[in-house]
Amino acid sequence: MSENTETRQNLPRTPSIDADEVAKFSAMAADWWDPKGKFKPLHKFNPVRLNFIRETAVNRFGLDASQRKPLSGLRILDIGCGGGLVCEPMARLGASVTGVDASEANIKTAITHAREGGLDIDYRAGTAEGLLDGGTEPFDIVLNLEVVEHVADPAQFLKDTAALVKPGGLMIAATLNRTPKAFALAIVGAEYVLRWLPRGTHDFSKFLRPDEVCQPLKQAGLDTRPPQGVSFNPLADSWRLSDDTNVNYMVVADRPEVAA
Repeated sequence: MSENTETRQNLPRTPSIDADEVAKFSAMAADWWDPKGKFKPLHKFNPVRLNFIRETAVNRFGLDASQRKPLSGLRILDIGCGGGLVCEPMARLGASVTGVDASEANIKTAITHAREGGLDIDYRAGTAEGLLDGGTEPFDIVLNLEVVEHVADPAQFLKDTAALVKPGGLMIAATLNRTPKAFALAIVGAEYVLRWLPRGTHDFSKFLRPDEVCQPLKQAGLDTRPPQGVSFNPLADSWRLSDDTNVNYMVVADRPEVAA
C-alpha cells in the first residue's frame, strides 16, 4: 500500500479534509522550500501576499511599520499552512504563529525547516474544527491562503475558520475565482503550457467566486471588505496587487469589537 493510499484511508471525514487533496500535497511535502521545485509559483507569489498581510495588520491594529518586528504581540493562525512559507515570515515579523495543516508530512517539513532557522512556531497536524473542539483561544489574525479550494466543504470551512477570529481581529482569505480566465491561466496555462505546477494541482470546479467566500464569512459574523485582485506580470516575472479579481484574489474580513 502506498503512502498516499494510507494517507487517504486514515483521514477522518470533516469539512476541512478532502482526502485526495491532502494526499496530493503530502506527496510533494519535501519540495515546499525548493524555490525552483513544484512550489516555485508560490515562492514567486509569496512577496506580494506577505506585504499585503503585513500592511493590513499594521493598519488594522495601529502598529508601527518602522519597527523591525511590527507584528509583535499578535497571535496569528495560518490554517492549511503547508510547509510554512507564510508562517516563517510572520514569525520573523514578531508574531506568535500557529500553523495547522491536515497533512502530517507537510507539518514535519515545516517543523524541520523552522528549527533549522531557529524559529519557534507552533505547528500542528490537524484541522480548523479540531482547533474549535479543543477549545483553542481565538486569534488576532487567521490566514486562510490558497486552501479553501482544496477542502471538502468550503462554506463550512470558512465558517469554522471565522469562528477562530477574536473580536477586533481579522481573516485574510486568498483563493482562485471560478471564471473562464482563471481556467485558462491557472489550469491550462500554469499546469499544461508553462508547467509551473504539476498537472491536477487544481480542480476548476473547486474554485470560488468572491461572493462564495464572502457570504459564509458574513454569516459567521465577519464584515468583508471588497476583494483585492492579484495579477501576474509576465514581463517583470512577478506578482502585484491589481483591480483584476478574475483569477487570484484576497478577501479581508473583520470581526467587530465586542460592544462595551
